[in-house]
Amino acid sequence: MVDRVGDVEQTVALVKDDVTDMKPVTDDMKRLRLMGTGALATMGFAAMAVGVTFADALKRLGDFFIGR
Repeated sequence: MVDRVGDVEQTVALVKDDVTDMKPVTDDMKRLRLMGTGALATMGFAAMAVGVTFADALKRLGDFFIGR
């Protein structure tokens, strides 16, 4: 029984070391994901603004040629 408990304690210590090593990588990935999401949102707003501007320009050209 003592040997089994010792093995469990060793295993738990190894798992704690592994988790400690993984924590910085996980935090970096979370940060990069948030930065990517922000960049996509910014690009979406920029694309929307360009699209609205282009549509308005086409509307004005159409109005000019039609004669309104």
